Amino acid sequence: MNGIFDTAVNAFSVQSLRKRLLYTFMILGLFMLGGLVPVPAVDGQKFTSILQTWGQLGSIMDIISGGGLYHASILSMGVSPYINASIIIQLLTVVIPALEEMQKEGATGRKKMDKITRYSAIGLALVQSSLFCFSTRDSLIEIVPNAKWLSAVLVVASFTAGAALVVFLGEKINDVGIGNGVSLIIFAGIVTRLPEMAKTLFSKAVEISGYFDNAIVGFLVGVLVFILVTIVALVIIVFVIYVQDAERRIPVQYSKKVIGRNQRGGNRDYLPLKVNMSGVMPVIFAMSILSVPSIIVTMFIKEPGDFGKWLRDSFNGSAWYYGVYFFLIFAFTFFYSSINFHPIEIANNINQNGGTISGIRAGKPTTEFIKKAAFRLNWIEAVFLVLVCILPTVVGTLTGFQNVWFAGTSVLILTSVADDLIRQVEGELEVRSPKGFLEDLTVKKTKK
Repeated sequence: MNGIFDTAVNAFSVQSLRKRLLYTFMILGLFMLGGLVPVPAVDGQKFTSILQTWGQLGSIMDIISGGGLYHASILSMGVSPYINASIIIQLLTVVIPALEEMQKEGATGRKKMDKITRYSAIGLALVQSSLFCFSTRDSLIEIVPNAKWLSAVLVVASFTAGAALVVFLGEKINDVGIGNGVSLIIFAGIVTRLPEMAKTLFSKAVEISGYFDNAIVGFLVGVLVFILVTIVALVIIVFVIYVQDAERRIPVQYSKKVIGRNQRGGNRDYLPLKVNMSGVMPVIFAMSILSVPSIIVTMFIKEPGDFGKWLRDSFNGSAWYYGVYFFLIFAFTFFYSSINFHPIEIANNINQNGGTISGIRAGKPTTEFIKKAAFRLNWIEAVFLVLVCILPTVVGTLTGFQNVWFAGTSVLILTSVADDLIRQVEGELEVRSPKGFLEDLTVKKTKK
């Protein structure tokens, strides 16, 4: 905790870094203010009540959107279209050679991919806004008599413009601020809901205490339930942070080089492979895919038949839901790692710098060794993601605690984004002072 506090203090001590952090906070503030602007031609209470009938589907979409779905604001779509566009583009990269080559072009290729993702997100926002407006059509207000379609056009345009604005704000954070813009927007949306989650937990504890005739016993039981759930939440947070910081260190020995009269190299270093190298993306991918059946039934079938009800209920907290969720998390963990982790490039970089992994020959054996090490870590990562995301879901379903089911996912997103932001800030500090910012400050104070 002291290290985090010291990092924050030191970051604000550097003028350029302070400006980037303040700019990031300003963008997030604009996002939160935008979430308070209501969509015209929509009855907010009816809109919210319709979404609340969607159960876990509504909660999934609320998390992905950044926490503003239930407020009927112009930013209700949040980052959902951008995330879906990113998923589609990454899937297409595997099957379309042109996109795969573009991804390998370095910074230039990434800019092209970002541009394609951006326009795809706006197109998906238009489609998603239309579907969303259709599914909540009972909440529309006729601005012009007998012309409800004008209200629908206004709502769709507002939702689409809001999604485009969110994409713009996220990219401004990437360009001028610090951290991943889209992740920080989701982070901000979840953080603002923490008081509501605490209120829900408190209300549930009060409800449990009312089951006892003795007021004192009921009060003590309610307090005990509140404390136990809080302790479990803290344990989950500590566990998630521990695993996210864990890494497999592969020792690398660098050969000595003689440059002129100087001898360089010969040192022993290590190659760090993070256990949770995919972060929270496999979970978001799984949640997006898992919500499709319920979206189809909820949005398009007002009075579903037996099959429609089975399809909706099977993917809304049943055994089928958990089984498919389990499988998708495992599948996307290995898939995301395969498209973002490149053992060939890592092995080539080690060889070009005169390094070798102890006991492993250079070239293809080094690549195979790194690939196997990463593959084994993928199993650990997948099990970790399943434990963090599915266990709270099961506990919430069995105990009846509303909104507790997504606590694991929320904790995973919060800790992952916060850890990434802290690492970027520390990296910026190290760039400005190779010997270490704290050490540099100590030297200056000693001189004085």
